[in-house]
Amino acid sequence: MAALLEVRNLRVEFPTRRGVLTALDGVSFDIAAGEVLGVVGESGAGKSMTGAAIIGLLEPPGRIAGGEIRLDGQRIDNLPYERMRRIRGKEIGAIFQDPLTTLNPLYTVGRQLVETMQVHLGIGAAEARRRAIGWLEHVGIPAAAQRVDSYPHEFSGGMRQRVVIALALCAEPRLVVADEPTTALDVSIQAQIIALLKRLTREKGTAVMLITHDMGVIAETADRVAVMYAGRIAEIGPVREVVKHPRHPYSVGLMASIPPLDRRVERLAQIEGAMPRLSAIPPGCAFNPRCPHAFDRCRAERPELLEAGATRAACWLYDPASEKHVPESAIHG
Repeated sequence: MAALLEVRNLRVEFPTRRGVLTALDGVSFDIAAGEVLGVVGESGAGKSMTGAAIIGLLEPPGRIAGGEIRLDGQRIDNLPYERMRRIRGKEIGAIFQDPLTTLNPLYTVGRQLVETMQVHLGIGAAEARRRAIGWLEHVGIPAAAQRVDSYPHEFSGGMRQRVVIALALCAEPRLVVADEPTTALDVSIQAQIIALLKRLTREKGTAVMLITHDMGVIAETADRVAVMYAGRIAEIGPVREVVKHPRHPYSVGLMASIPPLDRRVERLAQIEGAMPRLSAIPPGCAFNPRCPHAFDRCRAERPELLEAGATRAACWLYDPASEKHVPESAIHG
């Protein structure tokens, strides 16, 4: 399937008084139309930074220092601000964790939907209002024709997040970047939002980048998953493979920390140590100080993504030329 979004060797830097910090270092992935790519990892791994770079909303002084981002073949990482702003509304939708950062408290939700569609779809006010009510119905807001003239504060948290999803999708973007879209919601509302996102991507053929630290959400929603660590992709592949048969030692630790549903365990597995600070990322593989399988090459050379069974992992254990090369089953046993 042809890629709608292509990210190649993306590098994001933050200049500081003490030198330049590299927040993303050589991140590459694709997302096809109608596909959900989950992006998972600990806080500070670079998940939200990747999303912000794609939608052109990096916080200054952060900047894209290398690589390319292409949407349907067109490069978008080097566009002027105004041009990118138009693309952000029409071609790329964004869903953030806190709906109140997206919704304007002074305007009714209907006015916000209507204005978005008028700007990006070039339709009249009456048609835009008709569609706004349709979108509110589409995302499961009861009595949409009455609620269209309500203000954001008149909705509950879960309903506000539904409005944000309607706002992100009403201009019919081809790509949606969803950054922790269900974190602030209770579990039953989470499930409804996930089902809604899945249904809309299937019906509209929208590509979705779903950023979260919740592996349950990823397993339920994503087609493929990218596991990030210290500003790089540690492993990427079909979601079932990464969840059931992780290859990178970090992915193995991450999956082992999820409580099993079929049995009781006294203690959950944990990965010793902590994610390195941007100012102290070790040479070689960034995970090597925490890795039970690390050897000399891991401390000296940075691995690229290598074929590892059904996934690709940035780990020297999967280099056929490595003296420590292991068969596919050795790590996750």
